[in-house]
Amino acid sequence: MVERSEQQDHVERGVGGREAAGLHDYVDTGCVPASEIAVVKAPGPSLSQNAYITNGRTDAAKLRKLYEKGFTLRLGNLQRVIPFMARVSRNIQAETGYSIYIHAFLTPPGNQGLRHHWDQQMAVIVQTAGVKRRQLWRPPVEAPMREYNESWRVWRDHYIPDWEAAGPDMEVDLRAGQSLLLPRGWVLNPHVADADEHSVHLTFAIRERTPVWLAEKLVEGVIANPGFRRIILPGDIHGPALTERVRQARQELVTYLEGLAPDDLTPTLRQAALKELEYTT
Repeated sequence: MVERSEQQDHVERGVGGREAAGLHDYVDTGCVPASEIAVVKAPGPSLSQNAYITNGRTDAAKLRKLYEKGFTLRLGNLQRVIPFMARVSRNIQAETGYSIYIHAFLTPPGNQGLRHHWDQQMAVIVQTAGVKRRQLWRPPVEAPMREYNESWRVWRDHYIPDWEAAGPDMEVDLRAGQSLLLPRGWVLNPHVADADEHSVHLTFAIRERTPVWLAEKLVEGVIANPGFRRIILPGDIHGPALTERVRQARQELVTYLEGLAPDDLTPTLRQAALKELEYTT
């Protein structure tokens, strides 16, 4: 275990310090799963896991040294490993029907981890220690979601120079005990401006349901229809017959959907919204 330092003691004195100190302790015990750690310092990319693991396991001393060198530590999916966070996650989903994941970000004084980016889900950012400045720009794309308009899929090299030249649409210094609701798609550039402030915040990423989710659920049931389980022969895939197969499948899908009774499906869909965790991100 890593010995306590002045950094952790400083964090404990802030509002929400107990939670922030607990996250620093989580790092220093080496209990954080290596697969859930990201270590990044702007403008560089995330470091390889080799930078903070030894013999295949998280090395707490290596993580602490990286933090002291100015790297931000992102501890991912706390709802999977911390019982309290699991309960918070489940309670939010029970109330909203939206599944969530919870990440923690520990950033040393005067440093920055992630640079300009946008996310494909709404987020509630809760500052638990220190002050972190967040520059915000209006969404450059409409309604991003998984596999569509995600920042890494549609990124353009001119984005950051253009944003910096124009200046942010909004700038917020989020202090310990404060929170920020960030709609999906808004561009965020977070950094610790104070050379003496240690920052710890939690990001509650909230996966809002959309009509795409409903469509996916409606289509799931077609597998019970033998017609949708027929083999498409290689000759059809490579030949002109594929267009006709597409036309047939489309018509069969329309017929299938028209036969569904929305009132009968509603309880199943509601139950799925309350229970599915979507641990894919």
